[in-house]
Amino acid sequence: MTVSDTSPANDRVVIFDTTLRDGEQSPGATMTHAEKLEIAELLDDMGVDIIEAGFPIASEGDFRAVSEIAQRSKDSVICGLARAQYADIDRCWEAVKHAKQPRIHTFIGTSPLHRAIPNLTQDEMAERIHDTVTHARNLCDNVQWSPMDATRTEWDYLARVVEIAIKAGATTINIPDTVGYTAPVESADLIRRLIAEVPGADEVIFATHCHNDLGMATANSLAAVAGGARQIECTINGLGERAGNTALEEVVMALKVRSDIMPWHTRVDTKKIMHISRRVATVSGFAVQFNKAIVGKNAFAHESGIHQDGMLKNAETFEIMRPEDVGLSATNLVMGKHSGRAALRDKLRQMGVEVGDNQLKDIFVRFKELADRKKEVYDDDILALVTATTEGAADRLQIVNLRVVCGTGGPAEAQLEMEIDGKEVSASAQGDGPVDASFKAVRELHPNAARLQLYQVNAVTEGTDAQATVSVRLEEDGMIATGQSADTDTVVASAKAYVNALNRLLVRRDKVGKDVKEISYKDVS
Repeated sequence: MTVSDTSPANDRVVIFDTTLRDGEQSPGATMTHAEKLEIAELLDDMGVDIIEAGFPIASEGDFRAVSEIAQRSKDSVICGLARAQYADIDRCWEAVKHAKQPRIHTFIGTSPLHRAIPNLTQDEMAERIHDTVTHARNLCDNVQWSPMDATRTEWDYLARVVEIAIKAGATTINIPDTVGYTAPVESADLIRRLIAEVPGADEVIFATHCHNDLGMATANSLAAVAGGARQIECTINGLGERAGNTALEEVVMALKVRSDIMPWHTRVDTKKIMHISRRVATVSGFAVQFNKAIVGKNAFAHESGIHQDGMLKNAETFEIMRPEDVGLSATNLVMGKHSGRAALRDKLRQMGVEVGDNQLKDIFVRFKELADRKKEVYDDDILALVTATTEGAADRLQIVNLRVVCGTGGPAEAQLEMEIDGKEVSASAQGDGPVDASFKAVRELHPNAARLQLYQVNAVTEGTDAQATVSVRLEEDGMIATGQSADTDTVVASAKAYVNALNRLLVRRDKVGKDVKEISYKDVS
């Protein structure tokens, strides 16, 4: 691999995170306004260069989120997405213009399949690209342009429209593998050839945006960098449509660990990776698979006797990264029922979690309750408590008490007490099992037509007294909401997660009258 001499920054790779835009397009991954602001702040703090905060014209809610993120940003460039239409670009500029460093990202599909959607000839599309990129550049000095489905676009036409976009004022040219079709050798060759053959290519930054349909997103992104690209578009945990996007944690750690053959660096603080990974998993409702690279639960776990023996003698025998490098504590079990509030705050800081005094007080109460029930309290247990404490504030529906009776041959019966809009109510219901009975009891007290799309249980830690984290995804009238909760009792965690999702649906229902009708955009880059 060689570094392209034509690249504006030969040893630096810019990290462009699109978790809040492309990642949120995953069915069911929609985040609340507050969650978007929180994730944007975490991305900014960890050193992400560019945050694609959303699609401002998609809805009033998306516009507000992008606008507020732009106003609150500290170091990151804040980018909004816009189709090749004046109205989209104007709306995008209105959302990002108050950022310290704003960017407009405009795109159009250039492959034969995508040209057929707006029914444009090659010449008509070329003219639109020139006019819309020019319009964007007249508004903003920092303009990114993407030929959607670039990897399936004819070479001659791709080279032609890239040249047009550069001459019109684009400062970054992004080459999307929209459907995850390309392979690493093709990814590198395409970037290399564009830089070598397109006039003016040496004056812009080339970016790569890869999807993971064939499991090659990370490999394709790194190959593109070898070909001369100096911006990688990615998401936390690889979140995204279909099989997802390039995972930020994978490319960043690959460049860090294998700097001997990939001599490029990023400015991402890798010690903050684990915390943001867990937070994105929580707010999106998309749990991280156990064997996921870098951030999976088993990424630094060793069960084989040979592996354990090697680790005891020398950790480098079977680990190419230190857990601390991605934000994991070197030692896990240090907290118990005799630990004080100061120790808990210090532990949270070690894990990259800063909380206010009032939130610490709530977490500490839950921590003491958990410590009385669990013999051992792990880091993941504490993080689950943080999530549970953060989620429950000001909810209209709250569980007060739940008791479930299960028989060996008959149905389960749930006896539920809830507080709904400040009023305590109770009901009982029977079901095929304890979870089914609990959900029916909730519906008895709060009738709803929400359809259960996902029910998922994960053990936070090991043992029969482990906390279970339950994710529930509900759909009602086209609105999707995800709830999550943790408890040592799986049935209680399930009921709380279900109620959490219902609370989110209530919030979204209240906003329907205020928001502009959502526009459906699929595979936008």
